[in-house]
Amino acid sequence: MKTMIQNIPKAELHLHIEGTLEPDLMLELGRRNDILLPYDSIEEIEAAYDFSDLQSFLDIYYAGMKVLHTEQDYFDLTMAYLRKVKAQNVRHVEIFFDPQAHTSRGIPFSRVIGGIDRALKEAGSTMGISSGLILCFLRHLSAADAMKTLELALEYRELLIGVGLDSSESGHPPEKFTEVFARAREHGLKTVAHAGEEGPPAYIRGAIESLKVSRIDHGVRCLEDGALVRMLGAMQIPLTVCPLSNVRLRVFNQMKDHNLKQMLNAGLCVTLNSDDPAYFGGYLVENYRAAQQALDLSRQDIYQLARNSFRASFLGDKDKERLLGELDRFWEEQTD
Repeated sequence: MKTMIQNIPKAELHLHIEGTLEPDLMLELGRRNDILLPYDSIEEIEAAYDFSDLQSFLDIYYAGMKVLHTEQDYFDLTMAYLRKVKAQNVRHVEIFFDPQAHTSRGIPFSRVIGGIDRALKEAGSTMGISSGLILCFLRHLSAADAMKTLELALEYRELLIGVGLDSSESGHPPEKFTEVFARAREHGLKTVAHAGEEGPPAYIRGAIESLKVSRIDHGVRCLEDGALVRMLGAMQIPLTVCPLSNVRLRVFNQMKDHNLKQMLNAGLCVTLNSDDPAYFGGYLVENYRAAQQALDLSRQDIYQLARNSFRASFLGDKDKERLLGELDRFWEEQTD
């Protein structure tokens, strides 16, 4: 099963590029940009990753970002992630980035998106990894600030496939951003939103009804609402679940408590993802393996999760068919 998980073609749809900042790169960029960090070693940084909830993670997550300054920094960060997932046979990625966390520090939007986009294009030509870029609004900030960020981003519309909503969920319902998301949709941008991780199932319903999202990021609390589960199943709205993240942030006490298998059994379109892998202990393959071992996922479950990842992507029909065909050929070889 380990080999199958490693080699099966798959996509990643819930990945914060800032959350791939590994301790060694954080220290390197700190030295490069003459940024004083409160840590002197990789071990000290890793020791700080003992999170009690989402907010305790976010505090460290935002602090780590301050080493990112130049376009080359953003390029190096993104390329480091792409090299890792290339080795895990990830064929397509849809990456989140948080521009407000950078522009608020005086970093120009053009510098952030320029470095990320350059890495994505290089990976497409040299690694064969297709990609899309999703701008996420920080939900703990105002809707007015989100709208300002969107207007700035529209100058780079051709580099984006969609917008999303992340950061502190509790107390920040999706309806707060209805007008911002409507404006994004007017410009042809897809919409996704974090909902139902720490927030209640009502946030999932609100994201669907008010923000008109195509996907729900996390969504693990959906099982608390039977009517919502039936709606998600009937509409096949994808849920981008991140098991290692959920355990590290105490959404579930341990992996064997995770409800991923129940969600699959309920007929939901669930995908597996790594969220912020540098902080949560693993990239996509590690999430597959941890879930498989703890929840006794079958080979068919693994195939279904990989299939869902392509189905739930924002790729065009032709590219989806190509990657699904690659997956099915791999699966046939496994079952011969």
